[in-house]
This record gives sequence, C-alpha cells and structure tokens, in this order.
Amino acid sequence: MTHITLIRHGQANTEARDEVSYDRLSDLGHQQAAWLGSHLEASGAHHPRIYSGTLTRHIETASGMGYGQVTQDARLNEMEYFTMAQLMEAQYGLAVPQEREGFIAHLPKVFKAWAAGEIDSPPESWEDFETRTQSVLSEISDGDGPALVVTSGGFISMAMRQAMGLDTNGMARMALAIMNTSMHRLFPIGGHLSPVLFNSVPHLETPERQYAQTHL
Repeated sequence: MTHITLIRHGQANTEARDEVSYDRLSDLGHQQAAWLGSHLEASGAHHPRIYSGTLTRHIETASGMGYGQVTQDARLNEMEYFTMAQLMEAQYGLAVPQEREGFIAHLPKVFKAWAAGEIDSPPESWEDFETRTQSVLSEISDGDGPALVVTSGGFISMAMRQAMGLDTNGMARMALAIMNTSMHRLFPIGGHLSPVLFNSVPHLETPERQYAQTHL
C-alpha cells in the first residue's frame, strides 16, 4: 500500500443550485489551484501518479495545478448533492438554501435521509457511493508510489468516514469543514488507510491569501 493525498477542487460557481451550473471553477478557484501547484512544486512533493474525477471542476483544478497527464476515474466524482436537495424539496418540502449558513443545517438532513433510503429515486444509493469510494481508493493504494487525487468534499468526507468509522452526522460536519484546494492524506497503517493530514492549506496561510480560504 502507498499513501494517497486527496485534494478538494478549487472554488466552484458559488451562485449555482444545480449540478451543471456548479461544475466550473470561479476565478478564485483557478487562482487557488495555481497557488497549490506552485506550493507543491516548491516543496519538492513527489507524486508519480495523479488522478482526478471526470467533473469539469476536477479537471480544471488539476490543470491549474500544472498537471497535464491525469488519470480520470468517474468513481472519484462527487455525489449529486444539488439533485438530492431538489428531491428533498419536492418530496419533503425542505427548501434548498440560498446562502452558506443554510447549508450547515441542510446538509446533515440530506445525508441522514439519503443514508436511510428515504429519498425516492436518488441519482445513486448511499451504499453505491460507499462502495465506489472504497473500491477506487483501494485500487489506488495498491499501486506504486504516492498518489495525488483531485476530487470533491463529499467524496473526501466519505473517505474519512470509512477511515475513522464516523457516523452520518460526523461525516456531514467533516464535509462542511473541507476547504477548497485543501489537502488530506491517507497513509497505510496496519494494512488500513488512516488519516494523517486533514484540511491542510499551506498555500493559503499567508496574510494576503487568507481571504482565499473558502468552503463554498
């Protein structure tokens, strides 16, 4: 097994409330990706294998970091949160938030209903999301050399749930905390992937860049 560094994509279209509109980086998202790429180059980070999901925001982030050769895998894609939020509104009257603060209460409710199978006709089941997260990370960890994976916050929170045995509420709190272009490392310990780094943004910690520490 080898270690895996998960990276959340740069800031996307914060005004969007559907999957298609959300799936592109904002100007700040492009800048975050460029700063992270420069930081990794300057620090001499060694990642012979680079992966990403197939979403536009994943590909744009990897490209902005300076990675032209990337192995794309749809199993690294985000869950369709906005689609499920719309289903929750139609089926249960739970309004889709229009500001970040609203998502703090909204996201755990969606996760709980999804995990319990209470959302009719979701894009994928909770169990399928769990399975694809586990399977792709297992395959990557079995490869040679450290791997860097550009993905999304929901995927990262599921990976951490599996590594740490989190319940659904714990996973939701973790998902809400994950910053854009943050780094999270899973290291093989005792035959299992264990978290040794979470939400690291060294490229955004200088005073003039702290404004770029975004969650949405």
